[in-house]
Amino acid sequence: MNAPTTREQWTVLSLTTSAREYLTTHGIDEARLTVDLLLAHVLGISRLELYLQYDRPLTSTEITRFKDLLKRRLTHEPLQYVLGETEFMGLALKVNPHVLIPRPETELVVEKTLETIKEFSEGAPRVLDIGTGSGNIAIAVAHYAPHVDVTAIDVSGDALAVAEENIRRHALDNVTLENLDLFSDRLLGRRFDVAVSNPPYVSAEEFTNLEPEVRDFEPALATTDESDGLRFIRRISAVAESILNPGGAVIVELGHGQSEGAREMLGVAGLEKIQVFEDYASIPRVIRGWQPDEGSLRA
Repeated sequence: MNAPTTREQWTVLSLTTSAREYLTTHGIDEARLTVDLLLAHVLGISRLELYLQYDRPLTSTEITRFKDLLKRRLTHEPLQYVLGETEFMGLALKVNPHVLIPRPETELVVEKTLETIKEFSEGAPRVLDIGTGSGNIAIAVAHYAPHVDVTAIDVSGDALAVAEENIRRHALDNVTLENLDLFSDRLLGRRFDVAVSNPPYVSAEEFTNLEPEVRDFEPALATTDESDGLRFIRRISAVAESILNPGGAVIVELGHGQSEGAREMLGVAGLEKIQVFEDYASIPRVIRGWQPDEGSLRA
């Protein structure tokens, strides 16, 4: 960035203008948003307040902190990790390199889960969140449907520590965390009304071609199944009968081009009324299938 002359001082306007130009020349996307959020974070104000304080002079400490964060983003470290948090379904969540950054398209998973929960007319529906990561799905479901009982599992203890902090942040008492592997037998025989997951669905081949923000910084454990991208939906389909109550449902996020393969797997597993839902980009993103209903659980 070009520094002011010795007789001038950095202001919010001069720093943001210079920093935006600098990021753009270095190939960083969304330079304006990035700079605004980084400086607002440093100053402890909102982005709107930043616009109202363009003439505000900046201290050397504030400038140093801003430049340190900017350097991290220049390495392609995701902005959410640099800031230490993100927003999902209107809820602020802590994120770090131990967890996948929640994406807007995953909100469709939550929307379909909340819709599905309404089908259960008795008691507190039991929801299983497989591979909870930051806890974003479990927390959003528990927040917007406080009558449900959510069990969130993950194989990563580091991820569960982040999820636990996020659960405390939102003062939720209806989410239980467990260090549990979907591919172990410890889950079998435990019954839930809804099993939901945003699993690692990037294939091993696709993973090598991901943008550096994802490939080099987000946890590979939560991104790729190191196989064909369908390993987790294959396992979820296989255990659905063992973990769902009669009339229960499976809801899973899918990668691009996976809907037909996933539909076949759920069908072979005996699930019924299988539907695929498109995200806002018209990409088949979420699949839902129902366990045959004995008529005792759903109205």
